[in-house]
Amino acid sequence: MTKEEVRAAILEILSDIAPDEDLSSIDDDKKLREQFNLDSMDFLDIVMELRKRYNLEVPEKDYEHLVTLSSCVSYLQPLLKNRQLVG
Repeated sequence: MTKEEVRAAILEILSDIAPDEDLSSIDDDKKLREQFNLDSMDFLDIVMELRKRYNLEVPEKDYEHLVTLSSCVSYLQPLLKNRQLVG
């Protein structure tokens, strides 16, 4: 997956988890929790969706890399480079 595809995948997961949030004006460098009404369960839902959709395990020690959209893309793109959507 390219960086753009990873970004789009993350936005799709966010829209599924927080369907009432407006993702059109997202700031890629601002913390996702500050931009949207996301709690710790929502964050875990993001991690679970990554596992379900892309068969990707994100260890708890790496959660700090999923704070902003740009940090998510930077962390996930190398891991998802050769992956496709699972189902």
